[in-house]
Amino acid sequence: MKINQLQNSPIGVFDSGLGGLTVLKSLEKILPNESFIYFGDTAHVPYGTKSADTVIKYSKNILDFFSQQHTKAVVIACNTASSVAYHALQKNYSIPLFDVVSPSVEFAIQESKTKNIGVIGTITTVSSKAYSQQFADKNAGFFVHEISCPLFVPIIEEGWANSNIAREIANIYFQGFEKKSIDTLILGCTHYPIMADTIQSVLPAHVQLVLSGETVGQKLSYYLEANKLINTSSIDRNIMFYVSDFPQKFNDLGSQFLGRKLNNLTHISIM
Repeated sequence: MKINQLQNSPIGVFDSGLGGLTVLKSLEKILPNESFIYFGDTAHVPYGTKSADTVIKYSKNILDFFSQQHTKAVVIACNTASSVAYHALQKNYSIPLFDVVSPSVEFAIQESKTKNIGVIGTITTVSSKAYSQQFADKNAGFFVHEISCPLFVPIIEEGWANSNIAREIANIYFQGFEKKSIDTLILGCTHYPIMADTIQSVLPAHVQLVLSGETVGQKLSYYLEANKLINTSSIDRNIMFYVSDFPQKFNDLGSQFLGRKLNNLTHISIM
């Protein structure tokens, strides 16, 4: 495939559901000329409560689909899949892959002054210790404090992200951060940016939130520039959306995460 053909090729983005649309929203801002194919595996959502083997199987099926679409890169816009499937996918596919864990870890290392980092995510993401391991691998001397917040996703999907209920539950979860001196908090679930204002409101003002869409977007942008793969024209730009099922309140959730209505939507089955 020629360079100009690769430049015009789309970027794949996938998540277990619609939460990854918050990542896509950031990617569109950082890479305004790029075409994207978003796949939400809504038939199997959530990944956060499933075994690693199951998540790897679903992720491979999605990568097969992206391979057929000739994507020039794929963003795993799911913290659970990034945590447990990224390395398995790397071994099986030649498509450049970008997870949402390592860019946030790298950003936190640069920004933190106290070397005390908080991480919140699903039970599977936190149990995987993916973030702690990444910090350890970089020999950064950081203390990582991880807390699973399983109620955040249903709260967000009910439209209660900025409610008093959300604040009270966040306060209870974040008791685990008391006396830890964290100055940086990684939002380790793509749903959580919707709740960022509430999360920030119950933390000390100096605590910086790290959003994976922004950090992976910058890393992807650097890669495309360095490899002369960035699209310099928006003339043929296109955004396609695929889902494996239509969940309840699909349109409401999709517009909430993306900030606009989902067009070019197709339902496909991936086993």
